[in-house]
Amino acid sequence: MFENLTDRLSQTIKQIRGQARLTEDNIQDTLREVRKALLEADVALPVVRAFVDKVKERALGEDVIKSLTPGQALIKIVQAELVQLMGEANEELALNVRPPAVVLMAGLQGSGKTTTVAKLSRWLIEKKKKSVMVVSADVYRPAAIDQLKTLAQQVGANFFPSDPSQDPVAIANNAIDAARKQAQDVLIIDTAGRLHIDTEMMVEIKRLHGAVNPAETLFVVDSMTGQDAANTAKVFNDALPLTGVILTKTDGDARGGAALSIRHITGKPIKFLGVGEKTTALEPFHPDRMASRILGMGDVLSLIEEMEQKVDRGEAERLAKKVSKGKGFDLEDFRSQLQQMQKIGGIASLVEKMPGMSGMTQAVKNQMDDKQFKRLEAMINSMTPRERRFPKVINGSRKKRIATGSGTQVQDVNRLLKQFDQMQKMMKKFSKGGMKKMMRAMKGRMPPGAPF
Repeated sequence: MFENLTDRLSQTIKQIRGQARLTEDNIQDTLREVRKALLEADVALPVVRAFVDKVKERALGEDVIKSLTPGQALIKIVQAELVQLMGEANEELALNVRPPAVVLMAGLQGSGKTTTVAKLSRWLIEKKKKSVMVVSADVYRPAAIDQLKTLAQQVGANFFPSDPSQDPVAIANNAIDAARKQAQDVLIIDTAGRLHIDTEMMVEIKRLHGAVNPAETLFVVDSMTGQDAANTAKVFNDALPLTGVILTKTDGDARGGAALSIRHITGKPIKFLGVGEKTTALEPFHPDRMASRILGMGDVLSLIEEMEQKVDRGEAERLAKKVSKGKGFDLEDFRSQLQQMQKIGGIASLVEKMPGMSGMTQAVKNQMDDKQFKRLEAMINSMTPRERRFPKVINGSRKKRIATGSGTQVQDVNRLLKQFDQMQKMMKKFSKGGMKKMMRAMKGRMPPGAPF
């Protein structure tokens, strides 16, 4: 998300950093580039105008013009205004009501609403330790009820059955009664979506909202529709008292216009981002962290949180002890590291959150494809335990067998062994001279701008 905008803004920021002092002319030139970058990211025009005007007003202030590092001062202003634009801080779900706290999910058909119900359920169960019940009030698409039932089983949520012959309000009220009797903390109601906004849909969801009086009314919208997502959210917000927005499919959105437009147009906060297809792929939205990411400064806090939650600490400690004792690093260990990497969203997610990585060329980014990691793992899985522990025994005939077993070519196996050999050498340096030596060894293999 924001790849195109980050690339454009990074180029603009480099130019302004090179200026000895800021003048009205070079500020004007910089803001013209910022304006173009935002419009290309499909940010709504009124939002772009308001943002550029605010940055210009602050940039022409005495503190910036007279600053010893005027370029850095301007970057801080752009970052602060991006945070302001997206909502300043993460706004958590307001679930401190008498149980069950009802969460009403609204949105157009195809926005990923039902899947998002499952993701939100899982997040509440795992991160907030809540008991969650889900129900489908979509009586127009029978498959929606079955889909939600399947997803509820996957994420460990309680499913309340419904039927297309029932009235949506009756379904919701029955589910609330059941959730209360079963002492559920949260009840999430999945509502019917449409292919477009229509009067009938709005009347029904208003009636449903009035009947259940939800603690949260969340609008689920596809980020890839850009500023249309913000406009659709506004129409819903005019009809319903929305409390927040969940942006879906952000992993496929290189522009990010919706994230930058929604708060300004609707006045409602983005509360979560859908960042993939898996039920674990839901992240709370932090405007300050997102602003840093947009400006190519990374998002270290989110990276640390992810690693703490998803990385197997016992496995990491085992490997650290093994390497520090000089016992060597084998292909079993290499496979374990690949699996840990995939747990935190893969190399693309890691690189996106690391500071200094925005300077990488697109060619380097393309090489960091998670499919390659899966191929590496498939090749290691095709080896015998002895081959994984002692890679030196892998000769020509063994390479052919490994390639056939993993659906790859012999040259792919050669490439894997070469990469492993390089990592093994790094691990030896780590065991002899600590982290600093390993970082210096890595630097030569990292793209310009890497944070070592």
